[in-house]
Amino acid sequence: MMDVLFGIAAGAILSEIVVIAAIILVLYVIFKFGSVIFGLILNSILGLVLIWVANLLFGLGISFDLVTWIALAIFGLPAAAIIIVLKLIGISI
Repeated sequence: MMDVLFGIAAGAILSEIVVIAAIILVLYVIFKFGSVIFGLILNSILGLVLIWVANLLFGLGISFDLVTWIALAIFGLPAAAIIIVLKLIGISI
């Protein structure tokens, strides 16, 4: 009877160790790649803010359509700069 209880307890402890190791691995991956993901999100948001400020200050009339949103989401600030330059030379996307 004692062997059965000890076996169950050992299995429970082993499963807890596996769960804790999995949590540590997930947290490591989040912290390792989190800064890259945060940088991409920040770049996209700054691109959106740049377009909004350019519209506000210079009255460029750049619309926030699907193409603009996708370009800003993927490329961020460089896309915003290209969209502004294209608008200034008379090309609208």
